Amino acid sequence: MVNAAKHKRDGRIRRHNRLRRKIHGTGTRPRLAVFRSNRHISAQIINDEEGKTIVSASSLESEIRSGNTGSKEAATKVGKLIGERAKSAGISSIVFDRGGLKYHGRVAAVAEAARESGLEF
Repeated sequence: MVNAAKHKRDGRIRRHNRLRRKIHGTGTRPRLAVFRSNRHISAQIINDEEGKTIVSASSLESEIRSGNTGSKEAATKVGKLIGERAKSAGISSIVFDRGGLKYHGRVAAVAEAARESGLEF
């Protein structure tokens, strides 16, 4: 019998690896990587050429953690926060990495909020 959770995780990892062959963050256009767990969501802007995270935001942070951290509202707050931090770091254009997840729900909420904050992708 195959463990269903392991099978689901392995599928996401395969999809993410397939995406990462095409998506690469540079110094001028870094990658916005989104990670979603059952309870939290986090986002990082990464320069893959240097292997460095430039800015990050997560629902684990105290300013977002007060409410439900596994909701679309929390994901929207994370997207706005990552957009603001990216602007202050001088980043205006990014590449979106959905991490092997569907562009739906909380992942889409992060992307839309980041766009509203002024990021272009």
